[in-house]
Amino acid sequence: MTQISRRKFIGATAAVAALTLADRNMFANPLGLPLGIQLYSVRQQMAEDFEGTLAAVSAAGYTEVEAAALPKKTAQEVRAALDKANLRCVSAHHPFADLHARFDEIVAYDKQIGAQFIICASPGYRTPAAAGTPGGAPFALDDWHYNAEQFNIMGEKTAAAGIQFGYHNHVREFAVTDGKTPYMELLRLTDPKKVTFELDCGWAIVAGMHPVEILKNNPNRISMLHVKDFKLTATPPADPHDAKVTELGRGTIDYVPIFAQAARTQHIQHAFVEQEAFDIPWKESLKVDADYLRSLKS
Repeated sequence: MTQISRRKFIGATAAVAALTLADRNMFANPLGLPLGIQLYSVRQQMAEDFEGTLAAVSAAGYTEVEAAALPKKTAQEVRAALDKANLRCVSAHHPFADLHARFDEIVAYDKQIGAQFIICASPGYRTPAAAGTPGGAPFALDDWHYNAEQFNIMGEKTAAAGIQFGYHNHVREFAVTDGKTPYMELLRLTDPKKVTFELDCGWAIVAGMHPVEILKNNPNRISMLHVKDFKLTATPPADPHDAKVTELGRGTIDYVPIFAQAARTQHIQHAFVEQEAFDIPWKESLKVDADYLRSLKS
């Protein structure tokens, strides 16, 4: 993983907060969307008590979920549990390797649980042998071009099933490779009619990028957001994945300008809280996140 420079890291966090007070006040409502959560947030809890966890998610105020790390259950069982908890699954995450190996099976399963989006949550290699390298080989620019090619193909196939295909970033998409930024290459090479993007705002900032600028420069390419917070410092960790996760509103990231820019240039359909780790009781954590998003509507 390419280390992020101190100047780039500080600049990213500063830029997020740089909009004027008038801009902030005008767009205080975060898009008027239902409260959504990525179920990866409660992966350990779901493994222990699936229905009880979904009930707690609903009790915290969430009405939409994005599937990930589901326990091994049939689509009918998952759909029944979601219905019982009054939750609607609108999207589902899958790694590239799974999509490549069992694409038709995944599409059929996700359609049954109600998903309207299938999101690739990690890239793949053009040469399969690279995937077997201990720790994973670095992604070459050609690998990113291969992903764009495959996303166009997958997007055409999911469209036939009435599902939109998309891609979700972490941090490696922003590590300059052969003079190019992979995320921008994916945007450039994918067909907007076939492939949408789910911008993980938190990881983009950890990678030294500006979500506001990404949204501004790529109108109508991003239809979903991941919303998470970090306690960022002037000196970023050597490994960006070591950035300290916290609850929304308790870290460094101000989402008001991000939502404001999204309202200007995108057609955001869903925004999902993703609480990747808990340092307070998990039910309390989910409520803190929900309350923060509600507070932006006042």
